[in-house]
Amino acid sequence: TNSYRRLIPGFEAPVKAVFAESNRSAAIRVPGYVKDSNVRRFEFRTIDATCNPYLAFAAIMMAGLDGVKKGIDPTKEGYGPYETNLYELPKEELDRIQSFPSSLGAALEALTEDQEYLRIGDVFPSNLIDEWIKTKRRDIDDMRLVPHPWEVARYYDV
Repeated sequence: TNSYRRLIPGFEAPVKAVFAESNRSAAIRVPGYVKDSNVRRFEFRTIDATCNPYLAFAAIMMAGLDGVKKGIDPTKEGYGPYETNLYELPKEELDRIQSFPSSLGAALEALTEDQEYLRIGDVFPSNLIDEWIKTKRRDIDDMRLVPHPWEVARYYDV
């Protein structure tokens, strides 16, 4: 639940689903200083350092393979390249760019609606995904039962 608190527009973690070269506000960044195509790389900048890397990297690979299999062209789909700081764009233009889920609940809804690509080859068995969703929904419910320290300071510490 805490991972989503870092997703604040204009700060370090990207919140918009775009790619670019040398743009730190993009979710996928290709470092511009590397010119040799044999050593060029990309950075996927949305992952929280507290994630389970085994699950996260496998899911990222499955999503990428799904995009390749479906022939999705990220440029034609409007994901970039955006070679300007996204947060300097006019609000109307920024609102047209797809955002990542801003809460664990929203991410679980997205996973519930779109998970077939994770099941290909039984990389993520159905029962694993179902149990993951149930466990994370319990986390959300458990967190709702406990006041956040900010709430204590603001409302109870009078």
